[in-house]
Amino acid sequence: MYFAALLARTEDGWEASDTELDDVETLSDLTDLAREASVDEDTVLVFIEQEDAWFGILRVEGEEDPRIYVSDAAAAARSSYGEILIDELLGRDNDDPADDLDTLDLDGTEDGEPDGKDEEYEHDDNNDIDDSSVTDGETVPAGAVGDREILADLGLSEADLLALETDAMAEIADALGAAEVLETVR
Repeated sequence: MYFAALLARTEDGWEASDTELDDVETLSDLTDLAREASVDEDTVLVFIEQEDAWFGILRVEGEEDPRIYVSDAAAAARSSYGEILIDELLGRDNDDPADDLDTLDLDGTEDGEPDGKDEEYEHDDNNDIDDSSVTDGETVPAGAVGDREILADLGLSEADLLALETDAMAEIADALGAAEVLETVR
């Protein structure tokens, strides 16, 4: 079961609203949904939580690129909504290559022939992913991925974010001072 909510920062504090993700198919759709909830291009947080499996945060501020954090990439990758976030974090493209001839692999090699590229993904000790080396067909890493400081300036440190497990959304809202407004939409 999913729960999704928007928290929009205003002059008077945070405003919360639950949101339907039925029409969300891409990261652009999700980002547009957040921007529509924005007051004066201030911070909007989109929370998506799949009960006891994973949670994700999308942070949008004005026209800047969205910032993303996912608590467990492997679990989120098994979810259509989580996959939207994971694909962006891993630099994968959901488009069908047949839709665009420019994206087809026309280097002269047959399927299964080596093309000289090293296909292993690399990561550092913090489970941060080197996006340039992860390709479709590879295993999604377990654990947290994305911007671990996504909420640091709002009162939730990287260490506190990484420590969250169950009922993460409530703990995050509490740290932001938005627990009461979030509870009204839950």
